[in-house]
Amino acid sequence: MLELRVLGDFQVTRDGEPLHLPPSRKTRALLAYLAVTGRQHQRERLCEIFWDIPDDPRGALRWSLSKIRQVLGSDESVLAADRNAVSLNVETDYARLAPLVKADLSSHATEELEAVLASIRGDFLADLSLERCFDYEAWRQAIASEVEIVELGILRELVERLGNEPRRALPFAQRLRRLAPDDASLAAEIEALEDKVRSAAAQATGRAPQTAASSAPPQAPLKPAVSPQDPGRAVQFCRALDGTRLAHASTGSGPAILRAAHWMSHLTFDWDSPIWRHWMRELSRHNRLVRYDERCNGLSQRHVVDISFETMVSDLECVVEATGLDRFTLLGLSQSCAVSIAYAIRHPEKVSGMILYGGYVKGWRARGDAGEIATREAVATLMRESWGKPNPMFRQAFCSMFIPGATHEHFAWMDDLMLRTVSPDDAWRLQNAFSVIDVSDLLEKVRVPTLVMHARDDNVAPVESGRTMAAGIPGARFIELDSQNHILFEGEPAFEEFIDHVRAFIAGTSG
Repeated sequence: MLELRVLGDFQVTRDGEPLHLPPSRKTRALLAYLAVTGRQHQRERLCEIFWDIPDDPRGALRWSLSKIRQVLGSDESVLAADRNAVSLNVETDYARLAPLVKADLSSHATEELEAVLASIRGDFLADLSLERCFDYEAWRQAIASEVEIVELGILRELVERLGNEPRRALPFAQRLRRLAPDDASLAAEIEALEDKVRSAAAQATGRAPQTAASSAPPQAPLKPAVSPQDPGRAVQFCRALDGTRLAHASTGSGPAILRAAHWMSHLTFDWDSPIWRHWMRELSRHNRLVRYDERCNGLSQRHVVDISFETMVSDLECVVEATGLDRFTLLGLSQSCAVSIAYAIRHPEKVSGMILYGGYVKGWRARGDAGEIATREAVATLMRESWGKPNPMFRQAFCSMFIPGATHEHFAWMDDLMLRTVSPDDAWRLQNAFSVIDVSDLLEKVRVPTLVMHARDDNVAPVESGRTMAAGIPGARFIELDSQNHILFEGEPAFEEFIDHVRAFIAGTSG
């Protein structure tokens, strides 16, 4: 039996025995791409993906296909190629994992989940990155994120499911710990499982059980799993009402701030990014900051069908329940301002105060400005074709809307942020969902203290949107910040002012 293994370093095996592969990385990458996608591709498109630089890309493609035939054999039921198109029909280990990307893992048998985990030997196509093949690399990294999300989800599911079988659950908890080394609660869970395993072994031999504490050298104090200075990248998962997996994380201590999810977030990568890291650092400095990735974004489940406004509000409710928050400051950014407003109306007993930054009462399509709609539709069209690719025209248009004050470094990080956080189709779908948001009828129903802030020259949501929002919410205070950035940068006075106002507002409302 012929099989391609892509969950780790690339391998091709026949009856379990590895086959010799061509030395060309592009040829091996082409083979993997054809196998994983499992559909017919036009030769011209394959040339664009892999060979846009050589004088004869079609010749390069023919050469690679000839090398692939040498590996797989000449059976056209496996590799079919004519003058216009190419397709490959071969089993891959990813094919067994793919159905779990959108699945409710709790409905799958334990043995099936264990088998999928066993097939994950490392990152998706870990040894086949092609830095100059941007379309291929965007595809590879998108699938790698899916694999990471599924692996984390399966491990969480199995650790919870096998809690009464500590010997069986422990290896999964330890593997999860390697993927989430800063999760203090997981460290405690592993210690409890280890104690149960030792206790069971002691009972079997008639010896007294030895706990983790008693087995440690008496002079060696236990170290905390996460140091106070550690940014804390521990990620946990909960399920939305429709079964969608939502990733959430908590950092810092003090009065709680819950940041309602916005698009283009990634709970762990954001700590490395100059686009968002200063937000988390400052908001966690004196407070417990709870964040979650919106569905279709970051470490939450991708390619989810339902991305309606009502579902966004419901997801926020599920995260509040999963994190055990009793009363907190609700922080809305951009489109999540509208989500925050809807939540605060439904659960005023939970919200000590609400801070809204860069938001809008109506989405860009609902606002009805013909010029704005034309501009945003043009960007949306480019988005579907150019998201995460080095298209200078698209990047200029996109970055100029969100961060016109960007440096070259910010532009590069925005590219990575786009690539890692959301797929092109999901980005396009989300933008269309945001465009029709309209909470104009809800504003007067808000009964919690509210602070509205907005950048004066924001190109994504005009400053008038912020003024309208504040004017419609009873007792709301409006502050205009001197910035042109929809996402405030570290070091700009507007960000420092934003943080000062946040801290003063929380001090006045969280008592």
